[in-house]
Amino acid sequence: MTLRLGVNVDHVATLRNARGEAYPDPLEAARMAIAAGADGITIHLREDRRHIRDSDVFLVRAGIDKPLNFEMAATTEMLNIALEAMPNACCIVPEKRTEVTTEGGLDVVSQQNSLRPIVARLRHAGIRVSLFIDPEPAQLIASAEIGADIVELHTGAFGHSKPGELARLQAAARQCSALRLECHAGHGLNFANVAPIASIPEVMELNIGHFIIAQAIFDGLPAVVQQMKALMQAARK
Repeated sequence: MTLRLGVNVDHVATLRNARGEAYPDPLEAARMAIAAGADGITIHLREDRRHIRDSDVFLVRAGIDKPLNFEMAATTEMLNIALEAMPNACCIVPEKRTEVTTEGGLDVVSQQNSLRPIVARLRHAGIRVSLFIDPEPAQLIASAEIGADIVELHTGAFGHSKPGELARLQAAARQCSALRLECHAGHGLNFANVAPIASIPEVMELNIGHFIIAQAIFDGLPAVVQQMKALMQAARK
């Protein structure tokens, strides 16, 4: 299967917001990443608006010619924004105001009743629905049961070299195939650790943001996107 790279441009907005300026522009970064080979763009509109703003969602949606993956909390506010913006896909993620970044996967098992109608509304509108989960069998089964199209496996523990995590991710990816869920992965991936995840045959997309934007300070965004794609493709072969 072809392996796609989605580039998350949230932290371009973080840098912009640090000074309250109009630059750097997330849309410009998104276009540059696509020109360098990115297969799609991810943005996360957090409830506290710490990086991406509401206006960014609509500007990026209208200003790129590749799929937009809209990360969102499972709230009425975010559902309404998604239904207005109409991204290609929505990835529902857990969200806490006190966290620095997303700390773990969505607990689909305990939240099925609240998640099911949100998934249904998005799918009815023609938006593909992804759930950001830890690589746990029960979470995968629950994701399939409530109608998700995709799961994105949380690779944060793998990124921190937790023993046995690669095997868990490989098993979860195989389970995705059995459940007819498209399998994506992301969080904490970089040049040094992307190859083992990229080599999992069932994984169809990697979403990478913080490392790409951070490394772009030194190497430039096009060069970093190109090198990440090259590493992914080499691992896949």
